[in-house]
Amino acid sequence: MDSTHFLASNARIVLAGRVIENGWLAVVDGVIAEVGEGSAPESGYDFQGDTIIPGLIELHTDHLEPHFNPRPEVFWSPTAAVLAYDSQIAASGITTVFDSLRIGDDVEADAPKKKSFSNQVFELADALKVTREADLTRAEHLLHLRCEICAWNVVDDAEAFLAKHPVNLISLMDHTPGQRQFRDIEKLLIYWRRKLSRPDSELLKIMDKRVELHAIRAEPHRRRLVELAQQHGVVLASHDDATSDHVTEAIGDGVAIAEFPTTVEAATASHAAGIHVLMGAPNVVRGGSHSGNVAATDLAERGVLDILSSDYIPASLIMAAFSLPDVVPSIDLAGAIRTVTLNPALSTGLTDRGEILAGKRADLVRVRIAEGHPVVRAVWRQGRRVV
Repeated sequence: MDSTHFLASNARIVLAGRVIENGWLAVVDGVIAEVGEGSAPESGYDFQGDTIIPGLIELHTDHLEPHFNPRPEVFWSPTAAVLAYDSQIAASGITTVFDSLRIGDDVEADAPKKKSFSNQVFELADALKVTREADLTRAEHLLHLRCEICAWNVVDDAEAFLAKHPVNLISLMDHTPGQRQFRDIEKLLIYWRRKLSRPDSELLKIMDKRVELHAIRAEPHRRRLVELAQQHGVVLASHDDATSDHVTEAIGDGVAIAEFPTTVEAATASHAAGIHVLMGAPNVVRGGSHSGNVAATDLAERGVLDILSSDYIPASLIMAAFSLPDVVPSIDLAGAIRTVTLNPALSTGLTDRGEILAGKRADLVRVRIAEGHPVVRAVWRQGRRVV
């Protein structure tokens, strides 16, 4: 079987609008050439009834940074970190990944650190470039800058990054206490107690400082970041929208994707405005938000869930997609798979992938259901097997 030219037969094939229970597909030069039902016109690669879906498209994963910084003050080889992360991404069925890199240091520091988040971002972006150009990665890697708008260095570092690296997605984040994801101060305190291991008196001082800096920085920093995205032709995402005012602001900024809206109100308004609503796949798998915000399945039941993201667990993407029809009966398998393939592709302008259709890239995943769980058995990117 040629690496970019093959025939798959005896397969269950998930198309964008329906499922072929017994079908075949032909790949020529890394592109889907033909899809058919029933017996294949010639002998091919027997899928033994396994399911073929398009390669998953991941827009927001925080999983690269922990490979590079696995313990406090421990920093791994950036190239080794990228390759380990890439292997896990591809083994999860993801063929296109937007590597989420955070720009902006913690605002309570308000001064350069020995090794800041932004320093990590530049090292990791350089490693991604090297491995990509050497054809060492299994998945295709695109860049997603997560910009903490109240951070002291977010604008300068975003400008420097965009001058050096192509960026495909920018998200505007604001984790100020009392805002968006952290509207509930008591829940934030519980989270910080675990994460920062400091007395409440110190945590309250940090909160006060962040609220103070939000008043000074949030508006001018957001305006400049939106300008940068427009100048460089980068797709914009809002983050943790909670109110109709947040959505109105996002519409004015030309936002295409609403990442993790925290309320039904914000998700419904975003969807109605044509903004793709993205929620976490772990939220689906776990049955709710770990931070107490709206459940992804609640939005799915209301018809306002467009995209799923693995967020912090790569394997959750395929798990959530296959389980979604069981927990939300109004969504069939084809519709569920669209949330992790075609919808994220369209929201970011990737018109050459995301569905099994003649003329599209042969980004494919072979899946077997074992004891109710989807198991990735093989992955192809542009017709070349990578897993």
